[in-house]
Amino acid sequence: MESTLVNMVGILVLFAVVMGGILAFVNEKTKGPISQQAEKALSDGIKSVMMSDNLTVTANDTIRETIDNKEMTFIVHKTADAAGNDLGAAVETTSLGFGGDLKVLVGFNPKGDILGYTLLEHAETPGLGAKADTWFQKDGKASIIGKNPSNPLSVTKDGGDVDAITASTITSRAFLKAINQAYNVYMKKGDTDAHTGATQKVAVN
Repeated sequence: MESTLVNMVGILVLFAVVMGGILAFVNEKTKGPISQQAEKALSDGIKSVMMSDNLTVTANDTIRETIDNKEMTFIVHKTADAAGNDLGAAVETTSLGFGGDLKVLVGFNPKGDILGYTLLEHAETPGLGAKADTWFQKDGKASIIGKNPSNPLSVTKDGGDVDAITASTITSRAFLKAINQAYNVYMKKGDTDAHTGATQKVAVN
């Protein structure tokens, strides 16, 4: 084929179309398994933060609130035991950490006491801010498990009683802010000031 501008452009367009088709095919084939894996991870996370393997998610409510002039989205996964008794809820909450968004799933009992938590997403520095995954756990250096954020949790540097992660005060503040926000949303329990909507039900097996 003669090397002309028209031919080269045609080849590039054909190549782009073929590659686009391949990527679309791969995306379609992997979309299902990726979605299933994400749902399983969330299901396992809910059981983990609620400290129970025997529970049912009775509702998944999306709540949007404006905090610090920014619209925030929370998902409240309400749970119950086999007899239908209220166990509390696992709340998805996000705040801005040192490296980016810090997304936390935190479990509360009906009184608002913290049962457990897990990090769903973060971009914190390995070995520093990333320690939030364990630092505030029951066996961590500054456990928040069992605490009730009716008095907002804060680090000792800000007058609170929670020790910040060594050399990661910003991450610690962001983490505790996420927990406090989740508590406030959970304790409103349908307050009409918040915009609430149903989300896709998460099955917990």
